[in-house]
Amino acid sequence: MPLTFYRKPALVVYVTCGDPNLATTRDVVLSAIEAGADVIELGVPFSDPVADGPVIQRASERALKHGTSLTQVLTLAAEVRVQAQSTGLIIFSYLNPILRMGMEKFCKVARAAGVDGVLVTDLPVEEAGEYLQRMREYDLAPVFLAAPTSPDERLKRIADHSRGFVYAVSRTGVTGARQELATDAEKLVKRLRNVTKLPIALGFGISTAEQFAEVGKFADAVVVGSAIVQTIEGNQGREAAAVAEFVRGLSGGKVSAVGSQPSGKIS
Repeated sequence: MPLTFYRKPALVVYVTCGDPNLATTRDVVLSAIEAGADVIELGVPFSDPVADGPVIQRASERALKHGTSLTQVLTLAAEVRVQAQSTGLIIFSYLNPILRMGMEKFCKVARAAGVDGVLVTDLPVEEAGEYLQRMREYDLAPVFLAAPTSPDERLKRIADHSRGFVYAVSRTGVTGARQELATDAEKLVKRLRNVTKLPIALGFGISTAEQFAEVGKFADAVVVGSAIVQTIEGNQGREAAAVAEFVRGLSGGKVSAVGSQPSGKIS
């Protein structure tokens, strides 16, 4: 069954794991869930994050200096799952760390950790045969990115192979907070609605309560990443509290206790 968003718009929060350290990441994630996050994307730091802007690049560099690995991120996922049993957990990674671990081992460990789905930023759907097979075997949901530049035929292929939700990229280019939403964002969501009944989450560049509300008028969920990572970067020593305040501000102050939300897991 697809991931069910129990409110509209649902909030998907991205964090770079290990920035500034794994213990703080765990605290940040649990605070974000308490503050209203419906799904957490656990970002695996990578040495060449080509899809990410400077904020997440800096976070990845800091995390890698501590030796943060995919294995540690999966351990973190298991720790979060114990305390937040009904929140969606997505591993957000580039392909290389997964290949280094081994595709089957990764899927097996991710399933055991309570992960619901995986988004591999640099794996095109056309080359994802083995990945999709392993994801099916271990009951994990593959989530693919859909860009405004993709022709309708490719959008359909992406939607057909996605589970849980489709991640619509609001604009071309790298991640990073923006003052205004791209004009292509709503058009892309409408195009996706023509080819899928899956929920559609819109991300890249969303950083304010006004943008959150605007996206909620046409998308099922909003993904906020760089603004969260920047909040962590700018609030050393009080990262979890600062992220909780930011999340409450985005979503209108709706607070959910850890583990008490209706099940949003991908099954």
